[in-house]
Amino acid sequence: MNRNSTRYTVAFTFIVCAFFVFFLALANDLTKEKVAANRRFTERSSVLRALGVPFADAGSVDSVYEKEVTELTAGSTVVYRASAEGVPRFARFFSGPALWGTVFGVLAVDAEVGRVSGLQIVSHNETPGLGGRIDESWFKDQFTGERIADAGIRVRQGSGKGDGDSENAEVDAVTGASLTSKFMETMVNGEIAALRKLRDEGGLK
Repeated sequence: MNRNSTRYTVAFTFIVCAFFVFFLALANDLTKEKVAANRRFTERSSVLRALGVPFADAGSVDSVYEKEVTELTAGSTVVYRASAEGVPRFARFFSGPALWGTVFGVLAVDAEVGRVSGLQIVSHNETPGLGGRIDESWFKDQFTGERIADAGIRVRQGSGKGDGDSENAEVDAVTGASLTSKFMETMVNGEIAALRKLRDEGGLK
C-alpha cells in the first residue's frame, strides 16, 4: 500500500487508535476493582468519622462499618445510623457547588437534629491553602458538638483557627476564602433542613 495514499493514512490512524483504545480498556478493567475499593473506603471511613465511630486502621474500616452502621432508606435517600456512647446519631452525604466545583461531604447529627455529631469532606476542588482548607481538621472539628440554632449554623469571620464555643451555633470561616466558607454554610444548613424534615417524617429512628 502506498504510504502517501489516503487509504494508508486512514488505515494507519484506525490501527493506532484501536491499539490505544484496547490498552485503555484493559487498564480500566484491571483497575476498576481497586478504584471501587478505594471509593468504598473513602465513603465508609467518612461516615464512621462523622458519626464518631472509631476504627483502628484502614484495614478495619469495613468490619467496623458493617458492625456499627445501619443503612436506613428514607424515601429516595440513605441515612446512616450508629450509636456513639449510647447516643444514636444519623448521617447523610451532601453535595453542593463551591467556588471551583462541587463539594461532597458527610454531615452527622443527633436524633433531635439539635447538635452536629461530625462533618467530613469527601472531595472538593477548592484552591489549596485557601478554600481547600475546608478539609483541614481545625475547620471540620469545630462542627463536632456544635449546637444547631433555629437558623442553622453560621460560618463567620473569626480567628481563622476554629471557634471553641459549642453553644453559639457559629464556626470560624477559612481566612482568605470567604466565598468557599459561605458556600459551606449554605450546604451545611441545607443538609440540616433536610435532616429536620426527615426527623419530622419519622425517618431518624
